[in-house]
Amino acid sequence: MVSRRLPPLRSLEAFVRIARLGSAKAAAEELAISPSALSRRVTALEDFTGKKLFARKHQSMSLTEDGEAFFAAIAPTLDELAEQIGQQMADSKIMRLRLGVMPLFGGQRLVPRLPELRQLYPALHIDIDSSTHPIPKLGDTLDAAITLAAEPDNRLHCVRLDHNLVHAIASRDTAAELGATPDPAKLAKQNFLVHSEMLRSFDAWCKAVGLDPNQDLTIDNFDSGPLLLEAAAQGLGVAIMHGDHIARSGDERLATLYDLRVESPYSYWFVCKPRALESRPVRIFHDWLVNARL
Repeated sequence: MVSRRLPPLRSLEAFVRIARLGSAKAAAEELAISPSALSRRVTALEDFTGKKLFARKHQSMSLTEDGEAFFAAIAPTLDELAEQIGQQMADSKIMRLRLGVMPLFGGQRLVPRLPELRQLYPALHIDIDSSTHPIPKLGDTLDAAITLAAEPDNRLHCVRLDHNLVHAIASRDTAAELGATPDPAKLAKQNFLVHSEMLRSFDAWCKAVGLDPNQDLTIDNFDSGPLLLEAAAQGLGVAIMHGDHIARSGDERLATLYDLRVESPYSYWFVCKPRALESRPVRIFHDWLVNARL
């Protein structure tokens, strides 16, 4: 039997990442390669198949009809291949990842999904550091981190994990007292609870409700998201947080103030030093995290 020649695996991986992420830029960031290198991989695959797989317009890339058919045919097979390889390598040798995670993200979004990762890679174990300011620890006591930032250090490998809206969160009694429409005079008398890593979110929310953040407002600063939520639930003030924080908390003591759409300057990011991606534990976690869409 004559064996058929296969396209380069890297070209197939690039194709699938672009198709799933809907962005060549995001795919290049995820694979830790340059946009030009990504383009070369896709071109090599198109040359191999003899089909145009993507329609290119400016910076965007969308699947053609041939591309959609090709994706439907190969994506499940590649996923199965990756899982089988992972299982074969998950032997008794423990792989360890030292990960920095903010407490609220860890408690609400990461830890509840870790059983999925453990099932795929039983040998991968994660040491979690939930202290603040993980970036200086990268390459020293941490291999990677999930952090909240406006713009992370461009010298790091960075993958944006979400986009957020800013919400004011308070106890139900406080919310009822403040009413459904923002009243700057009432708000100026409130005590505000602000995360020390989200000061710009407070400024953005104040602007949306007509409140001057530079006036003499009472603000309590926290470095812990879970404590911020609990303080708001106890009626200690109005917490400025991301919308998904209250949605994921399921705390019936809390309510969101007003029907506003305020874009947050901050997002959660996965970050590591580029060289760290050569480490198998970091690469496994990175690839799982991006595809898991926590």
